Amino acid sequence: MALEYMQLFYLFILTVLQFTHSLQPANSEPVPIPTDKLLVLTVATQQTDGFLRFMQTAKYFNYTVKVLGMGKEWKGGDVGNSIGGGQKVRLLKEAMQNYADHEDLVVMSVDSYDLIFAGGPEELLKKFQQANHKVVFAAEGLVWPDKRLADKYPSIRSGKRFLNSGGIIGYAPHINKIVQQWELHDNDDDQLFYTKVYLDPLQRERLNITLDHKSQIFQNLNGAVDEVLLKFGTERVRARNVVYDSLPVVIHGNGNTKIYLNYLANYIPNVWNYEQGCGVCDNDLFDFTDIKDYPSVTIGVFIEQPTPFVPEFFEKLLTLDYPKDKLHIFIHNNEVYHEKHMQKLWVQNKNVFKSFKVVGPEENLSQGEARNMGMELCRKRESCDYYFSIDADVVLTNTQTLRLLIEQNRKIIGPLVSRHGKLWSNFWGALSLDGYYARSEDYIDIVQSKRVGVWNIPYMAHIYLIKGETLRNELKERNQFVLEKLDPDMALCKNARQLTIQREKDSPSPESFHMLRPPKGVFMYITNRHEFGRLISTANYNTSHFNNDLWQIFENPVDWKEKYIHQNYSKIFTQNLAEQPCPDVFWFPIFSEKACDELIGEMEHYGSWSGGKYTDKRISGGYENVPTDDIHMTQVDYEKEWLHFIREFISPVTLKVFSGYYTKGYALLNFVVKYTPDRQASLRPHHDSSTFTINIALNSKGTDFEGGGCKFHRYNCSLESPRKGWSFMHPGRLTHLHEGLPTTNGTRYIAVSFIDP
Repeated sequence: MALEYMQLFYLFILTVLQFTHSLQPANSEPVPIPTDKLLVLTVATQQTDGFLRFMQTAKYFNYTVKVLGMGKEWKGGDVGNSIGGGQKVRLLKEAMQNYADHEDLVVMSVDSYDLIFAGGPEELLKKFQQANHKVVFAAEGLVWPDKRLADKYPSIRSGKRFLNSGGIIGYAPHINKIVQQWELHDNDDDQLFYTKVYLDPLQRERLNITLDHKSQIFQNLNGAVDEVLLKFGTERVRARNVVYDSLPVVIHGNGNTKIYLNYLANYIPNVWNYEQGCGVCDNDLFDFTDIKDYPSVTIGVFIEQPTPFVPEFFEKLLTLDYPKDKLHIFIHNNEVYHEKHMQKLWVQNKNVFKSFKVVGPEENLSQGEARNMGMELCRKRESCDYYFSIDADVVLTNTQTLRLLIEQNRKIIGPLVSRHGKLWSNFWGALSLDGYYARSEDYIDIVQSKRVGVWNIPYMAHIYLIKGETLRNELKERNQFVLEKLDPDMALCKNARQLTIQREKDSPSPESFHMLRPPKGVFMYITNRHEFGRLISTANYNTSHFNNDLWQIFENPVDWKEKYIHQNYSKIFTQNLAEQPCPDVFWFPIFSEKACDELIGEMEHYGSWSGGKYTDKRISGGYENVPTDDIHMTQVDYEKEWLHFIREFISPVTLKVFSGYYTKGYALLNFVVKYTPDRQASLRPHHDSSTFTINIALNSKGTDFEGGGCKFHRYNCSLESPRKGWSFMHPGRLTHLHEGLPTTNGTRYIAVSFIDP
């Protein structure tokens, strides 16, 4: 009887348990792990830029991070170039002894120099619980360091098959049991150690280890760059693995993917998004507000090839809003052609700056040697706070450039400058596998200022600012610009990041990507938060003329206009600045003083004035009815440029003053006339062989000559006081018979075109 009662009792208990279980949701989730039960451990011996970025993302998500090994000597070998990293396991082994009995503590061990967080602790712990294992290692598609072990890995249906030691998460006792097995040296390989533990079936089962095959927690970028895209949210940005449709919490730029990680980290987690723009650009700024003693800056200027508009370059450099007694100037001029510009600059400004040093072409320095010399001046002078390098093909239009760059407080930073109307700029957003240009997804948007911020990039040139302390620490070697067959700026950037395309001798396969050197730790930034200026083209710059910049109307039209077109030209259209001194004779500003002076100088340098003879082999028929003492634009090889000037700058005025007339902008006769009392003082009444004529005064009455002017007989109207740089425009035929009034003293110059003959 007692046995029957006992059986009934057990049956009752079983029924109650089944009933209780039936009341629970079918898909009940385990109780969430509290975030205060998560500890992140990382090994870092130096506070590199990569480490600081890691810590910033950890702070954003409120991770508790303990750093192991800071300030200690690294003895783990060159882990990027060969096997190594054992020191990380040893330090972790020592640290885990303090947590061996914390059964409810979750420990995550990750790298820090090339890793960022993209999600928070709650999400991380939830995904760890969903993995349903005690220890989860990161996974990747490439086996390292011993590819012979590939066949020993367990087979999987899908996902990444091989272990990566850059990310581990698990309960503290289990992590401790793994790392306590370490008995090797600091320069032995950490990943090989963890791999052998995982490949042991007994240990894998006893310690309940798995890999994050589908990148739910850890995203290793090596071999998976094409799988990972940015996912923009309203407040923050994630990385999405499109193959597994996952949003990894940790992004690891292992192998040769450091540059792609930097690209992702320009957005993740809160660096930049479409709604808020740049979220970190105003962090840790250098404050100029109450500063009395400005930082000392060495400016290195480099003229390495014939470059247009060099005098204007120096004019803009001199207008930088920065105390001149804080500026040390170093100039390397590699071109004899520019010696005349350097001499003028030296005479006018040698006592303006704290110091002024010029190295000329007679020194026969290579570009790399010259740039090393300029940088060394700052490196050796302890008081040098910044080194500002600028090439002569940079047109600085923002006088605050130097202050704005210093304000951003980065080790290396450059202002974005590009060629007008083109995508050619002073930075690259990505590199190809052979270390040269590749276009990043965001390059065009950054150049066109559709995305504005401060961007971590792999290559910059032409203009940049480097902290003096960086030159005396991370970049302390004197030679930064001479490396293999690279151009100097590429050598500098490669040295700063220490990226190499050299594969290991016995590793020609994709696995060798692991062997690329890790970055030295210096990030380079480009900022487009402000408009700074532009780049000019030095291609096809012909120095065979007397004033060579005149020929730059095609190659550098913005700079040509800025130098040669009258500053009030635009007022013709905005303020009706076009006078009408005689019927249908319009008078307007067109040329700057420089344009007038250089055009005269070009003609006088050529020197073959026609003498005002009737016989003229330069024109069709060989005879001129109303000859002038002149030089044709064709004689100085300026016809093509002059006709383009007519189309670009004269045609719009024609349409405004002669409403409804659309000029072809074509002229057969374009020439500069020279009037002097002893050669040709005046010109008899005549019509021009044109629909309309322009007549530009190239020098000043009262200063350069006396007399002169133009009289229109039909209207008995004379213009006797021509203004330098202003043009007459009048009909050429039928209604406007005109004559050139006598020049009584000096020399008068005018530029004339018979348009639409």
